[in-house]
Amino acid sequence: MNTANTAPHPALAPNTQRIAFPAGILQLTVDAGHDAPGDLLGFAARANPRRAFLFLSKVLGKHYPARPAAMEAIHRRLAAAVTMDSADNGPVVFIGMAETATGLGQGIHEAWRRTHRNAESIFLHTTRYRVEGRAPLAFEETHSHAPRLFLYPPDSARFAAARQAVLIDDELSTGNTFVNLAHVLSRIMPRLARVHLAAICDFMGEARRAGLGQRMRLPCQIHAALRGHWHFEDENSGPANAAAAAAQCEEGREAHIDDQGHGRLGRETCLTVPDALADRLAAERADGPTLVLGTGEFMHAAFVLARALAARSVDVFVQATTRSPILVWGGIEHALPVPDPYGEGVPNYLYNVRPGQYARVLVCHETRPGPALFELARLVEGRLIHFRSGDHAEEIPLR
Repeated sequence: MNTANTAPHPALAPNTQRIAFPAGILQLTVDAGHDAPGDLLGFAARANPRRAFLFLSKVLGKHYPARPAAMEAIHRRLAAAVTMDSADNGPVVFIGMAETATGLGQGIHEAWRRTHRNAESIFLHTTRYRVEGRAPLAFEETHSHAPRLFLYPPDSARFAAARQAVLIDDELSTGNTFVNLAHVLSRIMPRLARVHLAAICDFMGEARRAGLGQRMRLPCQIHAALRGHWHFEDENSGPANAAAAAAQCEEGREAHIDDQGHGRLGRETCLTVPDALADRLAAERADGPTLVLGTGEFMHAAFVLARALAARSVDVFVQATTRSPILVWGGIEHALPVPDPYGEGVPNYLYNVRPGQYARVLVCHETRPGPALFELARLVEGRLIHFRSGDHAEEIPLR
């Protein structure tokens, strides 16, 4: 297996790494951060001609298994960094970016709510799906494997009255997606006066960072655990520059889902899981660690369930499936193709998890049980936990 060479280059500054990817060379410089980059970050090669590399967060619960305590720590840190204008007591809108940062966004919102109990706030996340009976606003994440994103403005006077928004992603590399989203928000939030960006890693570089507010046409503050800049020397060869696998269905043929309080239409309260469910799962004897697995955009419920199990002394990790096509290289040691539970027929994957690796796998899902979910459970030797609404979950018997 090919691996990423992340040793500092002798001709470069000590805080700069030169990483050889299958399709080119990434030079990454970390300018600021309280953590060692290797504690938060790994690297992978993308099967995507738009961008051949990928920053992999180790505290996101997406491509690497993560402890719920480590995830909650980054939620709290980024929430604490987001300081609002003291003269503005109005509602604050938090938006997590699909697919990778839906859980991160909701986690930051909930951490912020717990320390601002008298403040009004709304969380929502962007999505690649159609929500029944609602008309979306569309914008693009141009470098993504699936660039088309939708935003569903909540039917809420508080949303329209908000003057500050917090936009959340796992990493910032150019800022282009947030510029596109800020322009959309300016059309539907007439009082919007300031934007905050929160990310685990901000690698935009000083020039992009300095010009971001002007591009958004709004004052902008950026909060991140790591800060630096990158440069990629594209060698235009190797598997990472091959045509990417289809990661998005044709426009107009997206899956239609019924969001029952999970975040696409706006949520103002913190997510909980039933105590009876957590108690029962914690009481079971598992001969090894438990993996709580989210499905695609549906990530935060897996974290909340895992956190509840950890509080009951269960040895537990969090991860999620994804539609992102990534090569087995570097930080990706194993790739398992899995069915698409949303029914679009888009290839989905589970990375760095081998069948039998965990004593127990609990698959959290929002979609109705069907052949794709039953097949996913079979592949990972897992059980299905259906979140029928934002706070109601139950185990589904396997057929």
